[in-house]
Amino acid sequence: MDTAQPAPGATAPEAPAPVCFRHPGRESYVRCTRCDRNVCPDCRREAAVGYQCVECVKSGHQGTRRARTAFGGRITSRPYATIVLIVLNVAAYLVELARPGTADQLAMLGSGVVVPDDADPYTYVYHLSGVAHGEWYRLITNAFVHLEPTAPPIGVLHVLSNMYWLWMLGRVVENRLGVLRFLALYLLSALGASAVEYLIASDSLSLGASGAVFGLAGGYWVLSRSQGYDPLGGNQLMVTFVVWMLLSASFTSWQGHLGGLLTGLAAGAALGYAPRQQRGLVQSINLVAVLGVVAIVIVIAADRITPLT
Repeated sequence: MDTAQPAPGATAPEAPAPVCFRHPGRESYVRCTRCDRNVCPDCRREAAVGYQCVECVKSGHQGTRRARTAFGGRITSRPYATIVLIVLNVAAYLVELARPGTADQLAMLGSGVVVPDDADPYTYVYHLSGVAHGEWYRLITNAFVHLEPTAPPIGVLHVLSNMYWLWMLGRVVENRLGVLRFLALYLLSALGASAVEYLIASDSLSLGASGAVFGLAGGYWVLSRSQGYDPLGGNQLMVTFVVWMLLSASFTSWQGHLGGLLTGLAAGAALGYAPRQQRGLVQSINLVAVLGVVAIVIVIAADRITPLT
């Protein structure tokens, strides 16, 4: 078959101008150095050599390994976990102000008896209360409630001082650990504080975030030592905290402080001395082991309690 030939003197039709692959109405003679597609000025980014399209830049970022803290956590721009914990504590305190008696229902109590205010004292109507009687949530909720403003001897200073130290220590520890590891250290310390309270002073009502804050101090000390320096050497923050630790022991629950501190030391060691190989897995196993020890203390404490009748 004969093919059509252009008439003598006629010009061949011009090829269409290349257009951006994302904007067909825009001419573009610049190609992405990675995918070789034409890109307009809005769809290209400068690269080491030439330009790359926005899609190639995005996929490149997804394949880039994110920076990590010294102990394997993800780096964040703000201490989000510390802020959330402070907000939860303040919110719980506002609930206490609106509903008096809330703190008594959520504070740490191993085993106790409550007599209703409107009950006839001669009828001996008792309500068994505490962790030993099924109120296991007290082991954690006590770390989020504080003394009411009229409670002696410190009142509102209780929540203010705890939130101050939670902010001062929390943001430093979170910056080193990342959000998840920081929360694990904090909550384990709170649980450890309750466990020792349960074991030593099961009939005492205790509350406040100080046990968890003491755990943060213990964790911070161990993490600092694992990096090769003494946190008490010239560190005004830690020196001031130690002074407050000693003073507060005279009018607050030293049992909870001791439990939080010991648990924080153990959790800090579990995180700070894990090897770099398989570090996340080793840290998880170590933290589970710390949790196991705390659970054993809770079981021993429950077994020692004489049932109330």
